[in-house]
Amino acid sequence: MWKELRGEKLMIKRTIKNETIFKIKDEDTQTTFYGCDQEWYPTSWQRRAGCGPTAVTNIIYYLKTRSSSGFSDHLWLKSGALSLMEEIYQFVKPTLRGIPSTELLYEDVRNYAEAMAQEIKLEVFNISKSRSSRPQFQDLLIFLDKALANDTPVAFLNLDNGEEKRLDSWHWVTVISLEYSADGSRALLRILDGGHIKQIDLVQWFLTTKLGGGFVSFDYVHQQ
Repeated sequence: MWKELRGEKLMIKRTIKNETIFKIKDEDTQTTFYGCDQEWYPTSWQRRAGCGPTAVTNIIYYLKTRSSSGFSDHLWLKSGALSLMEEIYQFVKPTLRGIPSTELLYEDVRNYAEAMAQEIKLEVFNISKSRSSRPQFQDLLIFLDKALANDTPVAFLNLDNGEEKRLDSWHWVTVISLEYSADGSRALLRILDGGHIKQIDLVQWFLTTKLGGGFVSFDYVHQQ
């Protein structure tokens, strides 16, 4: 999968096919965002704990739109994004501790899909708190590579950011691309968070997070 050139390992890149789908236009300010922002929710509790439903909104909208023959480069409007955020919040609803596990998000997404009469498949990859119980990093790369190669963004739960300061702890974000070396010594994620695209060091997070987290990938069984 890779070769060395002048002593440097070439990076493998996996990304969703159309990041433009995530561009959102605020009709009032004419500002452009990438992905939804939980700060758009109307209540203080939603703004505080709404990262899970926000990440799910990003993914659901992408899955709906990527297959639409009528999709063009017209931007998603903020009012429409917020409407979908509110719809999804009715099912992907934070507890008093937010949505602190992949299992909770898994069940909520499944319930939403059933309510919308959609058949959906979900996969989970957990990173445990205990370092000795954690999976191999290469297995995580395989999980993310597979999802992104299938044009599916991934929900990422970070319970503790460790030394990766560009991440917020106890927080869900949306993964849209992965760039990594085949030996796993380097891996970068591009994520949607707070209406912006950010880049984080996945190796640094994996090696230094104290509480772990996990990833949830989901897609429609039948193309819509």
